[in-house]
Amino acid sequence: MKLEAIYNELAEIAKQHDIKIRKESGLFKGGLCIVNNERHIVVNKNMPLEIMTTVIADCLSTLDLSNQYMKPAVRELLERRA
Repeated sequence: MKLEAIYNELAEIAKQHDIKIRKESGLFKGGLCIVNNERHIVVNKNMPLEIMTTVIADCLSTLDLSNQYMKPAVRELLERRA
C-alpha cells in the first residue's frame, strides 16, 4: 500500500473519531493536543509525508481501534507504533 494511501486512511480514522488534523509549520514533529475540548493532531507541514504519517499513527495508536475496520497495512502500522 502506498504511503499516501496510508496517510489518507489514517486521516479518515482520525476524522471518524472527531480528531482534526492540522498542518502547521515550526520546529516540531507534531502530536496530539486538546484545544477547547477538541482533539487535534498537529503535524509539521514541512516534514516528509513519512514523518507526518508516523506522527498520526503514533497518536491514533493510543486509541482503542480494535472494533474498527481498516486495511491490513494500516492496522499493522498502528500495531507497530503502539
